Amino acid sequence: MRNVAPRRIRRVSLTALIDVVFLLLLFFMLTSTFSSFGEIELNPPAGGKTNASEPIKRAFLQMSNDGLILNGTPIEMNALSDQLEGGVLLVNLDDNVSSQRLVDLLALFRGQEDLSVRVLE
Repeated sequence: MRNVAPRRIRRVSLTALIDVVFLLLLFFMLTSTFSSFGEIELNPPAGGKTNASEPIKRAFLQMSNDGLILNGTPIEMNALSDQLEGGVLLVNLDDNVSSQRLVDLLALFRGQEDLSVRVLE
C-alpha cells in the first residue's frame, strides 16, 4: 500500500481577477462617448383643420451639393428662413446630397410651427 499524502487545497488569489475587472472597466470608460447628439424629429403630417377659404402657401426647394433653388431662384441656406413664413415646403433632393446637408436644412426650420417640411422621394 502506497502512502498518499493528502492534497493541499490552495486558495485562489482574487488579485488577478480584480486587476482584470479594473482593466475592463477602464477600457470601457475610455472608449465610451457620453455626448448627446442632436435629434431631428421626422413626424408624419397630422391631419389638422384648415380654412378652405385660404389657399395653402407652397414652396418648392431643390437641394443639391452645389446649392439651393427655391421656386426657380438660387438662394443661400441662411437666407432661406427669411423667405419662408408658413405653409408647405416641398424638398427635392439630388442623388448626391449628403444626409448632413438635409439635417442642416431640417434644423433650420425646427422652430417654425406654421411651416410643414416634406421631403420628396
